[in-house]
Amino acid sequence: MGGVTPGLLGERDPGLQPERTRLAWRRTTLASTVVAVLAGKAGVAGGASGDVLAAGVVCCAGWAGMLVVAHRRIRGLAGGGEPERLSLGYAAGVVVCVLLTVGGGVGVVLW
Repeated sequence: MGGVTPGLLGERDPGLQPERTRLAWRRTTLASTVVAVLAGKAGVAGGASGDVLAAGVVCCAGWAGMLVVAHRRIRGLAGGGEPERLSLGYAAGVVVCVLLTVGGGVGVVLW
């Protein structure tokens, strides 16, 4: 095997994958925060009608849900050892929160 350092194929550092996953959760929450802040800024700049306020509430609810789920996952990954798997309910919750955040943000901008 030309160019492959001996021992790399059979050994795996279990600390790297949880660290990458933890960083991915942090990036996801940062992106959600940016969407919520930009939606709020667009809502304030465009005038706060009832539709804009409703879309802003939906966006913020999705953002808050995303923060809760991500914080739980980050805490679970920081414990060391083998992290627990993401349950189907939490995975569905993440999808719903992302859709609410993005949908509310788009609603604020369009109305």
